[in-house]
Amino acid sequence: MNDAALSHLRPSDLRALTQLISDAVVGGTDVAEAVHAAIAERVGIRWIERDAERMGGISGLVYRSIRGITNGVARVSDRVLHRTEPLLNGEGNSSRERDAVIAILNGVLGDHLAATGNPLALSMQLRRGGQPLVLHPNRVAEALPHASSYPIVWIHGLCMNDTHWTRQGHNHATAAERDLPVTSVMVRYNTGLHISTNGQTLATLLERLVEAWPQPVEQLALVGHSMGGLVARSAIHYATEQGLHWPQHLSTLACLGTPHHGAPLERGGGWIDYLLGTTAVSAPLARLGQIRSDGITDLRYGYLRDADWKHPKAQQVGQDTRTPTPLPPHIQPYLMAVSTGTRRGDIKDRILGDGLVPLDSALGCHPDPDLALPVPREQQWVGYDMNHFDLLGDYAVYRALRTHLAGTL
Repeated sequence: MNDAALSHLRPSDLRALTQLISDAVVGGTDVAEAVHAAIAERVGIRWIERDAERMGGISGLVYRSIRGITNGVARVSDRVLHRTEPLLNGEGNSSRERDAVIAILNGVLGDHLAATGNPLALSMQLRRGGQPLVLHPNRVAEALPHASSYPIVWIHGLCMNDTHWTRQGHNHATAAERDLPVTSVMVRYNTGLHISTNGQTLATLLERLVEAWPQPVEQLALVGHSMGGLVARSAIHYATEQGLHWPQHLSTLACLGTPHHGAPLERGGGWIDYLLGTTAVSAPLARLGQIRSDGITDLRYGYLRDADWKHPKAQQVGQDTRTPTPLPPHIQPYLMAVSTGTRRGDIKDRILGDGLVPLDSALGCHPDPDLALPVPREQQWVGYDMNHFDLLGDYAVYRALRTHLAGTL
């Protein structure tokens, strides 16, 4: 097998997938037993263990056996695979296809992967040229021998990674370096974690980046696509709260299709959870609808702070529990939005927005003035007959973004 083929699957991936399959079997067994227990309760069968939605008697023994055997097989497999890893080819460079699959897994299950120590869980990195950027002055200078005094940090969206900034042969980050005196750095992160968790991590990494930059940073820019814009806003909030220095250099935040006030598709998922939970028998099935990561559920209203999702009513349908988080007055925000409609207000524009994010949400508009982002019209850009992902590859989007960035130099 050649190196290119091996790069699609690493030895550690086998352990990670075995662990994930085991978790899925155990979770499915829990749901099946909870449904069984709810039905048994309704028909008057009394050997249910009342404390934990568990069955008693033979039925309970069967469910416990399934869980025990599954966990036992998983432990044995993990030990065997751990010992055989050194005998296999090394980790090597990951293929683009593998990276894309892992990005999707992290978006959907990233919180679970991180909580269980699964090797597929991504850690946040700053990257350059497809490789991690080691945040030490000598290493940064080595990786960026021609670094300008104006770094731009690019933050991808849900279920994506830093390679997704390249679309249809175009990459905003490399084009900006070609056209402007800037230096681009990419972020790769686990999009299934809470936005506030990623925001706090990014705040720390940006402080280290500015400290390690090869020359004094005159200005810093952040560009976020979709969820990436929310992570950037969260990082700004936490960095300001902690008294970090990098926000003093921040001149602009450009948000491309960012759901500042959430995305209807996630709120729709919340309604499904609610409806399934209205009866005792169907309530356990709501767990299947809840197989959405913390990062995805944060998109319900665009939660930026820990307090937003920790609020007692945060998981209730129709409850927007955000604390207003305005942008610092010294930065110039730039909000970019697109619509599948051909003009403002047509049926596609009203119903679909860009396919994922409504226009008003991307432009920060909200009936509550405390939650709205009061961005001047000249710092907004709207495109029509485009979808959410066209924001990554359409040249008209890049031209507008380049003009804005140039104006902040």
